[in-house]
Amino acid sequence: MVGPGNAPQDWASRGGGGRCGLDEELARCRPVRVAVDELLPAESLRTDGEDAGYVRTLADVEDGVPAIVVDSATKRVIDGMHRLRAAALRGQKFIDAVLFDGSREDAFVLAVCLNRAHGLPLSPEDRRKAAVRIIGSHPTWSDRAIADIAGLSSKTVGSLRRNTAGTGAVPHSRVGVDGKARPVDPAESRRRVRKVLNDLPQASLREVARRAGVSTGTVRDVRKRLASGQDPVPDRQRNAEHRPNGDTGGLRAAADPLQLHATHLENLKRDPSMRFSEAGRNLLRLLAIGTLPTAQWQRYVDSVPMHCLVTAATAARRCSEVWTSIALHLNERIRDSDTVMADVP
Repeated sequence: MVGPGNAPQDWASRGGGGRCGLDEELARCRPVRVAVDELLPAESLRTDGEDAGYVRTLADVEDGVPAIVVDSATKRVIDGMHRLRAAALRGQKFIDAVLFDGSREDAFVLAVCLNRAHGLPLSPEDRRKAAVRIIGSHPTWSDRAIADIAGLSSKTVGSLRRNTAGTGAVPHSRVGVDGKARPVDPAESRRRVRKVLNDLPQASLREVARRAGVSTGTVRDVRKRLASGQDPVPDRQRNAEHRPNGDTGGLRAAADPLQLHATHLENLKRDPSMRFSEAGRNLLRLLAIGTLPTAQWQRYVDSVPMHCLVTAATAARRCSEVWTSIALHLNERIRDSDTVMADVP
């Protein structure tokens, strides 16, 4: 079971649209059938609590609803309060569940992951609150790892970490979604390596790496640079020390728009409030058009006969205007909502 000091790769998203390693985690949980009135309510992730309308929607759906997740020691629900309320509304006496063995904080991480995978989405503010709690319980996890779990950007998690920094010791390294530890401050890490090398010139690469909290590759590179009279810190890392927080010194490579759209669509498809309504399913089918690759669109364009080009182009422009209008209306709803949607692309 994952603990506060362990790697987050079993929780963080694995390139599958935010599954958070859930298939493996849930496979370790024991399936049971439990009495509805024996369960304790979950430690809610939501500021506003449960959504009564969503409970009524789920009450009309009996098939294909995932089992709830329950803490094996306390019988407290970890994930599935809306499903539990819906079962009670239907008059069910028992409900399918899986039992989780782990700490309270690991249960919280699992709850956040499961919500992102198939639950009613959390508001941006609730996701930020979840991230702050995970930062506190798992301080050695990287910004990217926590961002993948909470459904935020790594930049937002980094800002939350800086704003909530306490007086405790700051770890020299953090563990990423791949399970590898990387230095929080690469430049300072290399200076620690130099100090260890000066203090223990006969120490092995592994010993120096262990004392400095870096990889043996970094020790080897620092030793090589010192031997040739160079600064142990490369120019790019020294320059990075003088840039404002969050400035990477260059633009990130732009994400593939087609892949980005496909990822967003998969996230929408996992949302029960979209899957379980006719309007939601119709919208998902229409949005799927955007996942067609350019080559396929080009074949469609090339197949239009010459005498139909003007009419087809007019119709295509009309479709574009409709989708632009839909996007504008959605953005208006975002602006009118009580929560600032800072992390919505």
